Amino acid sequence: MDGKKQKKYLTVAPFECAWRKELRFREAGRGCVAFEAFAHNDVTVVFREHVGSQNYHYKMDNSPHYTVIIGSHRNRRLKIEVDGKTVVDEAGIGLCCSSAFKSYWISICDGLISIGKGQFPFQNLVFQWLDSNPNCSVQYVGLSSWDKHVGYRNVNVLPLKQNHISLWKHLNHIENEQDENDEDEPENNSESYDDWGLKNFLESWDLSDMFFVVGEEEKVVPAHRIILSLSGSFPFSSSSEDVIQIPEVAYPILHALLQYIYTGRTEIVEPQLGFLKDLGQQFVVISLVKQCEEVIDRVKLNKKLFDLGKTVEISHPCSRPQRCAVFPFELPINVQKLKESISVGSYTDVDIYIDGHDLVARCHKLILSLWSAPFMKMCTNGMCESKSSQIILRDVSFEAFTTMLEFMYSGELNVEDTVDAGRLLIQLLLLADQFGVAPLHQECCKIILECLSVDSICPILQVVSPISSCELLKETCERKFSRHFDYCTTASSNFVLLDEATLGGILQHPSLTVTSEERILDAILSWGILTNELYGWEAVDELLISSRPELLFGDRLKSIEALLPLVRFPLMSLSLLKKLAKSNLSVRIPEFGKLVKEAIRYNDSGMTQPGDNQK
Repeated sequence: MDGKKQKKYLTVAPFECAWRKELRFREAGRGCVAFEAFAHNDVTVVFREHVGSQNYHYKMDNSPHYTVIIGSHRNRRLKIEVDGKTVVDEAGIGLCCSSAFKSYWISICDGLISIGKGQFPFQNLVFQWLDSNPNCSVQYVGLSSWDKHVGYRNVNVLPLKQNHISLWKHLNHIENEQDENDEDEPENNSESYDDWGLKNFLESWDLSDMFFVVGEEEKVVPAHRIILSLSGSFPFSSSSEDVIQIPEVAYPILHALLQYIYTGRTEIVEPQLGFLKDLGQQFVVISLVKQCEEVIDRVKLNKKLFDLGKTVEISHPCSRPQRCAVFPFELPINVQKLKESISVGSYTDVDIYIDGHDLVARCHKLILSLWSAPFMKMCTNGMCESKSSQIILRDVSFEAFTTMLEFMYSGELNVEDTVDAGRLLIQLLLLADQFGVAPLHQECCKIILECLSVDSICPILQVVSPISSCELLKETCERKFSRHFDYCTTASSNFVLLDEATLGGILQHPSLTVTSEERILDAILSWGILTNELYGWEAVDELLISSRPELLFGDRLKSIEALLPLVRFPLMSLSLLKKLAKSNLSVRIPEFGKLVKEAIRYNDSGMTQPGDNQK
């Protein structure tokens, strides 16, 4: 950024397109761009194989490309074009532009274009379209407009993680042959929750602790006491294994009952409705009984619409918005009883201990497995925990784990009353990543982003930088750090705890704003010393009188040499450069001396301009 006053956003004129080298997918054909935009109509984003020119316009482009137009036809339609030809032209789908900044995201995954709104990419999906002949080479993102100016800001290009790719493919029923053929691939804890849930345990022997014996053929059907107890009143005994014998009930009737409980919907032929209603009454599954009665009444009133033997679908009426596919808001389950079950210990089958603490909680392996793939593997694949009634965890925060358990049993995260909510959220984020609890991970990221302040950036970056699933949070923190560079590197020494890659990313961030290159130099040298004190270059120079660079910077000396080229020495004043040339830094660190000499030669050539000493 030059010395001229920077605009707070990028304005694109009609029939133009802004291209930036950093606006590029890491993997061709796969990526996501998140941005804020304002326009009276037509926010236009182009995806191209190669960078275009400023005066480029997609209508005149003969190269392969995709175009997404939000707010087309005077802000009434969404359009998608392939190589200039319209393939989608939809009205009233909840996407429109605005004269105030609004947040959008667009992802491309092997020809599948997904569009959403809001500041959290991969959430609030609004529209999807799949190209039957996908262009897997597009990688550059262009910010364009049609007939009026468009303003863009906070533009970020993010990679698609494996869980995003799996989710998009699942939604569009695309086979993932690689996953089928590569069974030995490392486990992915953040698998798609849309392909998981209680339905996977319907009539499964995994984690079952009771079974039915039905019909004259005495068919054995496994089930889970905790789930049945939350949906009705079943005659369980206090024994470790319950058997409920109902020989007068045919298997299809019991199957329909269990399917309704485990999935929230079932199908049954019309003549069997009465039997299903009777079974629902027997076990006090009230919502099923009501649904059966309503359907039976409709059959009586409209006999012509119901042919004998016709299949009837029954669904549980969901009164609450579904938070995620795992938690049973859409199932006939008493959520309050589920929350209470962990405190009273109803039908629990595992005790959880944290090293250094007594018993944390008595839980249900099934509930833990619904949320967490690692817990599922612990409890079902022959690991010692699957045969034991105890799980002992080490190096886990007691407070964070109990909060995660509350989330698993309620579907809600409440940390507002916590004394140190910020610290707890970070611990929860790490725990959710460790156990693959993606909904909790997303909720933590959302709250952290909403409460993000300049003072909290460094502690958060220090934690999330190594975690691939926190890419959005990391990108946001780096952008905020770069915009408040002077404050973040002088108000405290927290930034010295960042790793080299993170600091380097900040120094190269397109949003970097700093009063002088000297501030950047001071920050790099302070980071290299790794102390609680903040050092300017002159203080470091004095330290080098009595200490060698290898001792002063230790293992970070090579990192210092790698970061120094990110200082734009030519923008420094000639008087400062001459001081640096005579310093111990130039003598003791060859790379430093080389950069300073090059800057002086550049400065002597008269190529610098007044006012160019600021970013």
